[in-house]
Amino acid sequence: MERTLIADTPKLVGEKVKIKGFVHVVRAHGKIAFADITDRSGVIQVVGGEDLAALRPQYVVEIEGTVNSRPEKMVNDKIDTGKVELSVEKIVVIAKSEEMPFDMGAEELNLELPTLLDYRALTLRYPKVIAIFKVQEVVIDAFRRALQAKDFMEFQAPSIISSVPEGGAEVFKVDYFGRNVYLSQSPQLYKSLLVGAFERVFSVNKIFRAEPSVTTRHLTEVTSLDAEFGFIDSWEEVQEMEEYVVRFIFSEVEKKCTKELAMFGATLPKLSDKIPQVKLRDAQEIIFKRTGRDIREEKDLAPEDEREICKWALEEKGSDLVFISHFVTKKKPFYVYPDPKDPTYAFSVDLLGRGVEWSSGGQRLNDYKTILEHVREWGLKEEDIELYLQSFKYGVPPLGGFALGAERVTMHILGLKNIREASLFPRDMERVDVRLSETDQK
Repeated sequence: MERTLIADTPKLVGEKVKIKGFVHVVRAHGKIAFADITDRSGVIQVVGGEDLAALRPQYVVEIEGTVNSRPEKMVNDKIDTGKVELSVEKIVVIAKSEEMPFDMGAEELNLELPTLLDYRALTLRYPKVIAIFKVQEVVIDAFRRALQAKDFMEFQAPSIISSVPEGGAEVFKVDYFGRNVYLSQSPQLYKSLLVGAFERVFSVNKIFRAEPSVTTRHLTEVTSLDAEFGFIDSWEEVQEMEEYVVRFIFSEVEKKCTKELAMFGATLPKLSDKIPQVKLRDAQEIIFKRTGRDIREEKDLAPEDEREICKWALEEKGSDLVFISHFVTKKKPFYVYPDPKDPTYAFSVDLLGRGVEWSSGGQRLNDYKTILEHVREWGLKEEDIELYLQSFKYGVPPLGGFALGAERVTMHILGLKNIREASLFPRDMERVDVRLSETDQK
């Protein structure tokens, strides 16, 4: 008998089937026992006797039986298979599990984050944890499909780079056959270079930030959703493209993740007809008027400021998201395009959502001579970005792009408290699969 996926059982009432999966919970009531069995497609209640009662949580099993309709009073509307159950005829234990370190059958795991991650191989099996990554899969897939619909081509950027031309976050130095190289902070230079070859490109890449800090919103290794395209007329085209992508992501999550959103009591971010956009200095003025906190001379927004301007956007514009543009040129990388009306500020734009930065982007320089001037002004070495400069030396159209953080978007769609929950295997100062403090003691 071939295996039947649990999700298909409601269509097979009265038929004998074989399912394979994991024991989630077992409930014994005298001579009768009930068990919830899960596979990749869903969960079903199984009814049996002593042999079923003998199973333990997380046993891997093969069960043959007949699919029956549940009594009307026993229907469970919370699951897709809630109108049926499987009457056991044969059980094969494929693999046993040791005793659980915590109750995997509980409605909530209620574990502290370190424990959740210490037992990652186990907690990734928990339905609510699985739901996080189903949402993240849809976020990433929707990002891809939105851009493919606009004729973007996907590429894979290298993670090992020869120099650190962008500045900003600290980087990891790697011994590369006796030479110093680095883990990439961003595929920015590569995607800009590729505009000269393919015009419209995007990538889903791991990037690395060696920032010595531990917060609820930062990771050392991040999944970056990057897009870049040429022949733009202004930085506002970049903003419009990003808004299109974000709206598509939300629509796909709403369509495909109804159950997952419900598990977290989550609602998608509220959007107005057009995501509001304000310049940095205007945002700082708004914050000053709302709070009395004077940050009008600061060169960037602090986390407290990001939360406040998002509150303003929701209260005044009906949007959980807001674009902030025209950051200080000197605080950005060398390739930013200064506003000709006031070169102090650049055609750069960040997307903030629910109080946190989701993305950064903007228009880039494409004039070779101006790029060289910036390289020297920023104190960089031409030989460190020789390949990038080579592309612009032979002509690249006006271009721009943006980058979203997949974990951060997932975190704020679901209302998670810590970004580590939105990473399958989070890396930070304290952990690389296991707690580094523990490995130091061995």
